[in-house]
Amino acid sequence: MEDRAGARLPQHQRSPKEQKVHEGYEWLYVLDGRLRLLLGDQDLVLTPGEAAEFDTRVPHWFGPAGDEPVEVLTLFGTQGERAHLKVRGRRGR
Repeated sequence: MEDRAGARLPQHQRSPKEQKVHEGYEWLYVLDGRLRLLLGDQDLVLTPGEAAEFDTRVPHWFGPAGDEPVEVLTLFGTQGERAHLKVRGRRGR
């Protein structure tokens, strides 16, 4: 089963307390603002239209990259499976 959520992360969550580790797989898509993603030793900044996916057994934390809130769409799979997308052909097929 997967959990889906859209979230607006307020600017006061700018500083990571600690990176978390748990079972699963996560996808992030930035809708608005700038997202800081700490993923193991990597320190990344994602902007609107950019996405990340990662195994949540890798230490991670994410929050706003600056003084403004960031809005993200998240998808989390507890079984650690990657997303499986099905693309339909044209209507009537």
